[in-house]
Amino acid sequence: MDPWGFPAAYSKERRSRRFPLHLPVRLSFPWAGLLHDLKAVSENVSTGGVLLKASDRIPPHTPVSLRMDVNGPWLIRTVQLLGEGEVVRVEELASEQGFEIAVECKQPITEMEEPFSC
Repeated sequence: MDPWGFPAAYSKERRSRRFPLHLPVRLSFPWAGLLHDLKAVSENVSTGGVLLKASDRIPPHTPVSLRMDVNGPWLIRTVQLLGEGEVVRVEELASEQGFEIAVECKQPITEMEEPFSC
């Protein structure tokens, strides 16, 4: 048990506070010698990782780069968040098409300093 009465496993799994944000996410990852892109939607986001829903699977332990675009009426411009990490869990969604993909980030997700256009 940790100091707050939670089991030790819970404390290790929940290092960062999670926010239920549903944002478009673009993942880039190497596969079969090529760089691939996958569009997804975040289910929850923390500085240490992100839980995504996507139409395709990415194998566990695959290194990924991710980019999230945050916009809304309260923002003057779109904020682009960047992160790099590794796929730590992939589960097929039973009631829906697609997959749930958990990505653990190497470093905290940060805002991109100089936005670029695609």
